[in-house]
Amino acid sequence: MRNVVSSIEAEFRKYKKLGEIAIGQLTDDEIAAPAAEGGNTVASLVWHLSGNLKSRFTDFLTTDGEKPWRNKEEEFRHRRVTHDELLERWNDGWATLFQSLEQLQDVHLDNVVMIVGKAHRIDEALHRALAHASYHVGQIVFIAKTRRAGSWKSSKSFGETK
Repeated sequence: MRNVVSSIEAEFRKYKKLGEIAIGQLTDDEIAAPAAEGGNTVASLVWHLSGNLKSRFTDFLTTDGEKPWRNKEEEFRHRRVTHDELLERWNDGWATLFQSLEQLQDVHLDNVVMIVGKAHRIDEALHRALAHASYHVGQIVFIAKTRRAGSWKSSKSFGETK
């Protein structure tokens, strides 16, 4: 049975789509431009979120979610990328998450995984990851909406519902 896991997965998919709608409204220059007052760029937010998802959900059930190969500081480096490069990175992180979720059933939710050396029940780890993803997708949407101003198209414009 996957009622809870499927519900969490559906929320992740909503945020993935919402981010893609926002990113799709930006130019390559806007992807690389810092947010107001020197904030993160959309590119750095995508690199960070993808890095987080790959780290947390690679070998999710058997290894610590903070992998030694992850370089979190590098994720926030200023970079110029095309939409294709950005979406490749974006999709890579999300694919790792969704592949890991496919393995889970609701009976696994009380099992324990490690994140930065601390034990978390799987349901806690999933909610933690969902909150983290939604936070950064929200930042991406905010940046895109600010850049588009009057020409912003909400997810409803694309047939999405909340």
